[in-house]
Amino acid sequence: MSIVVEHEKRRREILKKALDVFVDEGYEDTTFQKIADRCKITRTTLYIYFKNKKEIFNFSIRQFLQTLENTITGISKKTELSCTEKLIRMMTVIFERLEENRRLLSVVLDFLVYSSKDEQDPVYKVRRRTIRLRHIQTSMLVEGIKSGEFSSSINVKDANELLYGFIEAAIFRLAVLRRGSVDELKEAMKLAVKRLAAS
Repeated sequence: MSIVVEHEKRRREILKKALDVFVDEGYEDTTFQKIADRCKITRTTLYIYFKNKKEIFNFSIRQFLQTLENTITGISKKTELSCTEKLIRMMTVIFERLEENRRLLSVVLDFLVYSSKDEQDPVYKVRRRTIRLRHIQTSMLVEGIKSGEFSSSINVKDANELLYGFIEAAIFRLAVLRRGSVDELKEAMKLAVKRLAAS
């Protein structure tokens, strides 16, 4: 059992140091050797934990999104909260996690630019990774409409795009504009969610 724990601990350490390499070098110029050097291990040892730099990068993204999805799923199940409160809390948590992980966001953007050079579709990559997040948001909107808390005239797809647009704006401000926070977006999001309420 302790071997598994040590293996996972070492993987987390590698991921943390690999992120530093991705940030310093950019996705394209990061190599498996540079990651191994930063971790002060051999490439052979690094292969015990990961196959290549893409696997390291994908694992970082999966880990970030899984933690985020678990948190917002927990919020969505809180029966004592209204749908408005749930959506606001969920979006606020997303913004907070983005603020905390702005370094990872810059690497993600670099990766998407790198991928688009190879004529890979970055939109597809992003949608595939965020589909569960969008599904949770959609479920909250539908729940609000069914309960009568949100207006029945709301187009769920459009409302979901609006909420997701706030997330994209936060990513842009944090990773590209290098803002320290997205407090003004949080306030705009709260206003937008409250406007969904049935009149």
